[in-house]
Amino acid sequence: MAFRTHALRIPGRSFLLAALAVLGIAGGIAFTMKGSAPPRVAQPVAQPTIAPYPRYIAGSGMLEASTQNIAISTPVGGVVVDVAVKVGDRVQKGQALFRIDGRDLEAQLAVKQTAAAAARAQIVEAQAVLDQARNEVKLAENLPDPRAISAEDLANRRFTAQLDDAKLSTARATADSADAEVAQAKTDVDRLIVRAPIDGTILQVNLRPGEYAQTGVLSSPLILMGDTATLHVRTDIDENDAWRFRPDMPAKAFLRGNSAISFDLHLAYVEPYIVPKQELTGQSTEQVDTRVLQVVYSFAKGDLPVYVGQQVDVYIATPPDQTATGRTAPPLPAPGTAAGRTGS
Repeated sequence: MAFRTHALRIPGRSFLLAALAVLGIAGGIAFTMKGSAPPRVAQPVAQPTIAPYPRYIAGSGMLEASTQNIAISTPVGGVVVDVAVKVGDRVQKGQALFRIDGRDLEAQLAVKQTAAAAARAQIVEAQAVLDQARNEVKLAENLPDPRAISAEDLANRRFTAQLDDAKLSTARATADSADAEVAQAKTDVDRLIVRAPIDGTILQVNLRPGEYAQTGVLSSPLILMGDTATLHVRTDIDENDAWRFRPDMPAKAFLRGNSAISFDLHLAYVEPYIVPKQELTGQSTEQVDTRVLQVVYSFAKGDLPVYVGQQVDVYIATPPDQTATGRTAPPLPAPGTAAGRTGS
C-alpha cells in the first residue's frame, strides 16, 4: 500500500516542476521584452511658449526694479543694534534701515562738544579782556592833562589792547575748529544709521541685530531694495542676433512655468555694449562663453504674479523684410588728404 502511494506522487511532482519551468521561461521573456522597450518620454512640467510674432528674436529676461536692484551697504563697520525694516516694507527716501553700535563715537562727540563749549567761553573771556584794554586806552587818551600819563605807559596800553585783540581772534579760531570737530563727530555718528537712498521696496534683509556688518561690496548685500511699482526686464540678446534688433519693434514677455501669463513690454533703454552673459546658477564651475546685447524693457506690475529676480521668455518682433544683407564701413581717408589731415 505504501509502494502505491509513492508511485502516485511521482507524476504530480513532475507536473509541478514542468509548470515552474514554464513560468520561469515566461518571466524571462517578459523581463527581456520590458528591458528592450523604449523609455517613456517625460511630460514637460509646463507647456513651452509659442512665439507671438512670425519673425522674432528670442531672448531670456530677468525682472529687476526700475531703479535697478540697489545693494545697501554700510560706510562704517560694526555690530548691528537695530534693524528697522523687514522684507516687503515700502520705505521713503531718508528713512532709517538699520543702525550700527557707535557708543565710542558718541562718547567722542560728547567730549568734543564739551571742548567746543569751553572754546566759546574763551571767546567771551577774551572779549571782556579786550574791552577792558580798549577802555584803558580810551581813558588815557582822553585825560584832560596829557602830562598825567607818560607816553610809554600810553604805548604799553595800546600794545596790550592789540595783544588782547589777537588773543580774541585766536579764541574765535579755536572755537571754530572745535565746532568743526563737533560737526565731524556728528557726521560720524549719523553715518551709523543707514538710510534709504530712494523711495522703494525692501527686497531682501540679510542682517540681524547682534551680527557684524562689514563694509565694501559683499556677495550677499546687507539689504536689497528698489522701486517695484514699475518693473524692468533686462533681456539678453545673443550677439549673433544683435544686428536684427530694432528699438521700434514690439516685444512681449511670457512667464516661465505658465505661458498663459504674458505682458507687453515697452523699451526703456539699450545698453550699447556687448557683454558676457551673466551666470544665472551662481556655480563656480559654470562656463559661459556667450556674449549678449542687453536691452531693458519696462512694464507695469499691477496684479501680475511676478517677482524681482524671476526669469521670463522674451520675444521681440523683427521686420518682415529684414534680410542678412552685408554692410561695410566707409573707408578711412588717406593720409595727406584734406579729410585725413588734423588741424595744426
